[in-house]
Formats: sequence, C-alpha cells, structure tokens
Amino acid sequence: MTVHLYDSATRTVSALRPMREGEVSVYTCGPTTQGAPHLGHLRAFLAVDVLVRWLVRSGYAVTSIRNVTDIDDKILVKSAEADRPWWAWSLRFEREFQDSLDRLGVHRPDYEPRATGHVPEMIAFMQRLIARGHAYADGAGSVYFDVRSFPEYGALTRQSLDDLQDSGEAPAEGKHDPRDFALWKAAKDSEPDTASWDTPFGRGRPGWHLECSAMALKYLGETFDIHAGGLDLRFPHHENEQAQSHAAGYGFAERWMHVGVLTVDGQKMGKSLDNFVTAADAFAEASAPAVRLALVGGHYRALVEYNATAIREAETVWDRFVHSVRRALRLVGDAGRGDVTAVTLPEGFVRAMDDDLAVPEALAVVHRTLTALNTAVAGEDLEAATVLLAELRGMLDVLGLDPLDPLWDRQVTEAGASGASAEHTALDALVRDRLGERAEARAAKDWPRADAIRDALTRAGISVEDGREGADWSIETTTGGN
Repeated sequence: MTVHLYDSATRTVSALRPMREGEVSVYTCGPTTQGAPHLGHLRAFLAVDVLVRWLVRSGYAVTSIRNVTDIDDKILVKSAEADRPWWAWSLRFEREFQDSLDRLGVHRPDYEPRATGHVPEMIAFMQRLIARGHAYADGAGSVYFDVRSFPEYGALTRQSLDDLQDSGEAPAEGKHDPRDFALWKAAKDSEPDTASWDTPFGRGRPGWHLECSAMALKYLGETFDIHAGGLDLRFPHHENEQAQSHAAGYGFAERWMHVGVLTVDGQKMGKSLDNFVTAADAFAEASAPAVRLALVGGHYRALVEYNATAIREAETVWDRFVHSVRRALRLVGDAGRGDVTAVTLPEGFVRAMDDDLAVPEALAVVHRTLTALNTAVAGEDLEAATVLLAELRGMLDVLGLDPLDPLWDRQVTEAGASGASAEHTALDALVRDRLGERAEARAAKDWPRADAIRDALTRAGISVEDGREGADWSIETTTGGN
C-alpha cells in the first residue's frame, strides 16, 4: 500500500512520491509566541504529529522542522503592555507551547529554529530577491516583495492579483503597490533597540513570511516534500512564502497540508470572538489523552467541534481503552507490554491511514479490535488476547494514544484510568465500593443481592467484567462506531 495525501495546492489526493527514496521532509509553521497556546493552535501540531507517526510507521525516515516566530508586532506590543522585555515574554510562551505539546504526547521535531536566530539567512534571501528583480529596499530600512513582478502570485490559493483589490488609497510610504508585503521591517523609535538588527538595507527586524522560507531552505534544502500548517495560514502567509521562494528560484514545497479549524459551540475558535480554550483551561477540565483524542479523532481537514459533550465522550473512550488494556494485561502478563512499533496492523486500519490519514475510519477499526479483545479476555483466550492487544496498542500508538506509552503508562498502572479528572476519581471510588459490596454478596452466595448491584450499575451505564482477579468496570458507550 502507498500513503496518499491531499495537496492543498492542487486540491487533489495523490500518492506520496518523496524527492529522496525512503525519506520525507516536513516543514510546519510553528507558534508565534505572543500569548498562551490555545487548542486551535495545538490541533494543527497534533495532526502533523499523526502524519509523522504514520510516515515513520510506513517505513520512511522523516526530517521534521517546526519554526518558532519569536518576534513580531504583537509580541512587541504585548510585552510592552506587560512591561516585560520582549525576549523574556516570547520565551515564556515558547515554553508554554512546548510544555503543552509534551503533555499531549507530540513528538518534538528534529529542529525547532527561532526567527531571531536566522537573520543572516534572511539577509541573503532578500539580497537574492532584489538581484532577481522581485524585491526592493525603501531606503528607510524596510524591504518589500514586489508582487507585480511575479505573475504566479496567488497560485496557492487560486487568486489573481487583480482579485486582491487594494483599498484605493495610495501605497504606504516606501511601497510601490499596496499589496506588496514586508520582507524586513525598519526599526521604530518606539520599539526597544534589542528588537532590531543591522542589515545592508538599514536596521530592522524580520517580516513574518520571510523567516519560514529562509529556515526551510537552510534545514530542508531548495525543495522539500510537505509544508504543513493551519488552514488559516493559507493566505496571506503561505501564499507569500511560496511566492518569495519561487521568485528566488527555489522549488519550495512539493505538497501542502492544511489542517482544518477548530470550532467551539459552532463558532471558529479565535481571540477576536473571545471563545478560545487555552491548553491550561483544557487540562484543568479533562485528561491530556482525552484532549488529544478529541482533537485528532476527526479528519484533519474537517472542522472539529470542541465542547463539553465532545470532551466528555473522548474521556469515556479513553477510559475504555485503558480499562481494556489493564484487563488484557492481567490475562497475558508481561508479554502484553512488548514493543508494538513493528506489529502488523489490521488491513482496514492501514487502508484508512493510507487514504489521507482517515482517522475516523481508522478509529472504527480500533473499536472493533477493542470489542474483539474484550471478548477474548472474557473467554480467557490467551492466544487471541495477546494478538489483539498488540494490534490495539499498535494502532493507538500511531494516534499517540497507546495506554502503555511511557507518557501514559504511569496513569494506567497507578491510577487505572485517565486519572486527571476529579469526576473520574470520585466515580471510581463509588463504583469500587459497590463492587466490594457485590463481592461480599457473592462470597455469601447471596446471588439476588449480587445481581441487583450489577443491574443497578448497568442501568447507570457502568459495565462490570468479572475476571480471575476480581471485577473491573468501564463506562458503556457506542462512540467511535463500536
């Protein structure tokens, strides 16, 4: 089978044909560290994490780059309002982003370059564009890309330059055309001296778009396989990246991967609507694996709705994964803890993931395997349970949700479930008290009382499974096509 992916530039799904056999290069637009990360940001990085996991699972050696925009207008404004040095403000939120991604099990990229660390590369890039007639310095420290010099401008988003109407006003001072965009911004008297660098064009700082082209060139070369990012970055950011890179004579991205937006109660998440959910807010309300499942469970190109119902369902499904793995481990022992990165995965799962990372269809296979595993464990079928547990863990590993991954393993062995919500802890205590009463009734051969306790739990949506080491429980659900 061959991995097929959607290309946002051609708007078609096609087979992945890497530039170098057996290797895939991926560039992802990373965070702008102006404030705390919210789930809209994190969804894109989680989608790329699943992509990289699947490419590695498919036998590719992946080189992954994710940049950090550690200086821009908003960082300077917000740090000034907070009376903090801009670099300290930026570093604070860079660390918050990384801590949140670590908590969600997102693998770190091979390189994570900062914009401020690549000024020489940006200067060289601008000099090349000027020499080729596609950029100009205004004489006051700024450098602009000349959009009219490049007929292909608008190709990524299928817009002609004439479609991108200006306001009818005269161009800003120094610009030839209102639609020209800044490659380099002249230093301002109102900004700190530390926020600008000397260049042949004057003292200033990077424009947003230039940094990605310069860093992709340095770390991945003139042409690379996949450029990823949120759908909201297609225009103008990615359009401008592609234009300046092509104008400089580079191939740039062979394929574009754009991740759909996140909605909250039917509205796009965003600061302007004041409806964004920060990572800290999400972790306060639910376990990290449940948050991850809620964000990766839909197709990466589709709208994903995040609300109380969605996270509650994700928490329930995660608990089912954990309980089933725990029960299976009691039967199969340490053999169930082996490495699952080389396990042969069910054909249906592979087919779904090869079809543009169709996670909803892949999860349907996960849930069918979960049901089969529970049946094998209940029947004490050691051979079947061993195989099914490995398959289940292998599939969940691709999604970053293997309960025995070291990140989650402590929660499985010590807490026995998600362990992150007070509600689950309280429910677990109450259910186990009832199971203790039921065990006492069974020991006294008071079968009517034992059955009554089980029936009461069943009516409440609690499934009870009896095993050689006692009873365990899980929440019944049909989520995920089970």
